[in-house]
Amino acid sequence: MNDVAQVVADTQRWLERAVIGLNLCPFAKSVHVKGQVHYAVSQANNPRDLLVDLIHELNGLVALDAFERDTTLLVAPNCLADFLDFNDFLAEADQALVDLDLDGVLQIASLHPQYQFAGTGADDVTNFTNRSPYPTLHLLREDSIDRAVAAFPQAEAIYEVNMRTMERLGPEGWAALGVGRGIIKP
Repeated sequence: MNDVAQVVADTQRWLERAVIGLNLCPFAKSVHVKGQVHYAVSQANNPRDLLVDLIHELNGLVALDAFERDTTLLVAPNCLADFLDFNDFLAEADQALVDLDLDGVLQIASLHPQYQFAGTGADDVTNFTNRSPYPTLHLLREDSIDRAVAAFPQAEAIYEVNMRTMERLGPEGWAALGVGRGIIKP
């Protein structure tokens, strides 16, 4: 079992230094600064229990106004450490959206310490755009995404910009960010 406070601290550090610091998601800073990001740590050690926690967090997000909670990061430090298992779980996560009649209201983005885009090698630095300290399900409001995309006219270019950012940064630059598990660097 992981210490919840440490998992949250690792995830916040990653969000601040990598996602916001490298501008991997131009929409993240606003909700972070406003305190609208909810960090939920699942103690599940199997996919079935993680699905229960996911359903709880999906219902919790949709029950609150976006001004109070715009997005949720559901972190699963004890479950789905293997990326392929995690990737397989995403079908169940998407089905939960459908079952809860939340498809089109919320969406789920995936982040993982071993994240690997199709067609890339495991050590390809571009994979780090979606690497987080722990397996993480990012629960997003469709309305918030639509507003963010409208405010950022070339949202489709973010992916390519992120790839170039990672290529410039390189593995050493990524390591220097200190955004892994339990790593604290100035």
